[in-house]
Amino acid sequence: MNFLDILNPQQKSAVTAADGAVLVIAGPGSGKTRVLTQRVAYLIASEGVRPWQILAVTFTNKAAKEMQERVNSMLNEQTTEGIMLGTFHSICVRILRREADHLPLESNFVIFDSDDQERIVKAIIREFNLNEKLYRPASIHAAISRAKNELIGADDYPINTYRDEVVKRVYTEYQKRLVSMNAVDFDDILVYTARLLEDVPAVRDKYAQRFRHVLVDEFQDTNLAQYALVKHLASYHKNIFCVGDPDQSVYGWRGADWRNVQRFEQDFPNARVVLLEQNYRSHQNILDAATGVIDRAHNRKKKRLFSDRGAGDRIFFYEARDDYGEASFVVDTIAQLVASGDFEPGDCAVMYRTNAMSRLIEEAFLQARLPYRLVGAQRFYGRREVKDVIAFMRLVHNPADEASLDRIINVPPRGIGEKTLTTLHMIARQNETSPAAILLDLARGADSPFYKSFTGRAAVPLADFGGMLGNWRALAATRTIPELFDKILQDINYKDHIVEDDSEESADRWENVQELKRLAMEYSTRTMDEFLENIALIADQDTITDLNAPTLLTLHAAKGLEFRAVFIVGLDDGIIPHSRSFDEPEQMEEERRLFYVGITRAKDKLYLLRAIQRGGRGMAEETYPSRFMDDIPEALLVGKTRTGRPMRGAPLETKWSLQSPPQSAPVAASKYHAGTRIKHATWGEGIILNSRLQDGDEIVDVVFESVGIKRLAASLANLQII
Repeated sequence: MNFLDILNPQQKSAVTAADGAVLVIAGPGSGKTRVLTQRVAYLIASEGVRPWQILAVTFTNKAAKEMQERVNSMLNEQTTEGIMLGTFHSICVRILRREADHLPLESNFVIFDSDDQERIVKAIIREFNLNEKLYRPASIHAAISRAKNELIGADDYPINTYRDEVVKRVYTEYQKRLVSMNAVDFDDILVYTARLLEDVPAVRDKYAQRFRHVLVDEFQDTNLAQYALVKHLASYHKNIFCVGDPDQSVYGWRGADWRNVQRFEQDFPNARVVLLEQNYRSHQNILDAATGVIDRAHNRKKKRLFSDRGAGDRIFFYEARDDYGEASFVVDTIAQLVASGDFEPGDCAVMYRTNAMSRLIEEAFLQARLPYRLVGAQRFYGRREVKDVIAFMRLVHNPADEASLDRIINVPPRGIGEKTLTTLHMIARQNETSPAAILLDLARGADSPFYKSFTGRAAVPLADFGGMLGNWRALAATRTIPELFDKILQDINYKDHIVEDDSEESADRWENVQELKRLAMEYSTRTMDEFLENIALIADQDTITDLNAPTLLTLHAAKGLEFRAVFIVGLDDGIIPHSRSFDEPEQMEEERRLFYVGITRAKDKLYLLRAIQRGGRGMAEETYPSRFMDDIPEALLVGKTRTGRPMRGAPLETKWSLQSPPQSAPVAASKYHAGTRIKHATWGEGIILNSRLQDGDEIVDVVFESVGIKRLAASLANLQII
């Protein structure tokens, strides 16, 4: 039992807690993995619990493996053999295969992946003669998945709209087909197990009596189905030990429900609650900044995070002139940290709200000839939607580019399958020309000598595509690159193709396209050769490396990681917090928690950055500091601002010798009002959502059909009332 000696009083209290329900609220960097593993070791070595009487549930196989290795190192493999330790899904699959007699499935059921699931939904939508544009397979399947996470079956699916009725019909048929194929999806694995334990008392009692102790990691990330599971499995002995932190619940879009912590306290009113508040990761100034942000959250159990590592440096705030300056500052500062000899490149991390924001940062690293690692996402130029649009532009510029043609000839789907594409290439080779040349000629319809080489079903979409390609090539001679960019996306309805639903993933895909558009805007007066050459030089670099290099990642991907120096970019209202959360209080709460997670990844140094103007060179969209910055105590901040704009009602000291941007004359009264229709030179028509006077200017929130909600300074935006 010597391992108990290394625990602090709070950790020891959790590890040695008596039987019953225990809720451990573990602050960031407080050693929750240590507490979990030592709890398992303590139960075996001190309380006489047999290994096979312990169930420990985690969210990743990596975490399960790490826990198993730690327990084995404290005891030995023979002593710990038989512990049921794994992810929710792996443990549930084991139970379902053993109890298949109680299911509408055979024990050798197969598990369908996400592609399989969506393919089935798509087939059902087509068979029901539903409009795929109105009822997108991905969106319908997402609705089914959300229902399953809430333990809502097809028969009980609530109907409030006609769309709900469609979802219910598809959901019912989808489940029938899964059963007929002896298959389950990921959600079914949890739902079947929860219902089995609910509806078959004999099965529930068998497992609940076996597991004297049930331990759950990352409890704040559980959904309702997972909560029901652990509650059933702990129903006999009532020994349930949950570790988590509601302040780090940032996966609501995946179905996670931080309110399970509240449900736990209601269902187990005599539960012992232990707060792990000592942080072993960060300096105190970083923890105080994080506390200032998270203390403004609602309905939370407050913690006093403290560290024995000393106060450390103050948090450095930097306000760049634009997003290029923001990216340059990050790379230059990392280079200085490494040059000082106190930091390794791998000690540094750059975090951002959305994947699209990596583009400028990646380019800044490339221009500085410095390697970097991208975590949790592809490089910007490797993302599907970005590669699609670039392929269209390359094909227009060079019709002989067969690689680009093959990539996008059926994007979005237009009925050109592999067989037709193979025939197109064969005919091109027979006629010693390019496939694109055949397409351009097919645009003439039946007058083309190649038209009869294809079936009527294939010739029509080929001719249509050839017509669009010919039109784009003609326009390329007179239109700017941004204009051609917009025309291509409009002609193929590309936004409808990639924005499948209102999920964050769909929004991110469209945001990536808009980020590429911002790059195209910089080539308004330059050639297509220059535009494509710039992209090719960046895209051809192998930037994903295992070398000692700075890490680039989203705030969501940062959860569970730590770095000596952390740079959080994009601290502008509308980015952090994201504009999608402005009218959704629950989403705003999650945005706050996400920022808190980012701050608490830093061990020694924390840099918070924003840009006065964002959107690329040549754009004039002014931004305003994130509202979350107001929650960080001013005494903890040090840094530089180019404008001296007040962040808390008083101007910050200006430490830059560069001339500030010219200030517009103060605005005496509002010119724009909610509901006013306006037109913007770049984004087209929009509607004013609200307006207010601030710092001598009128600040307006506008919803544009093309780009969504934007916050603009009226003096810079040049809006036209229509």
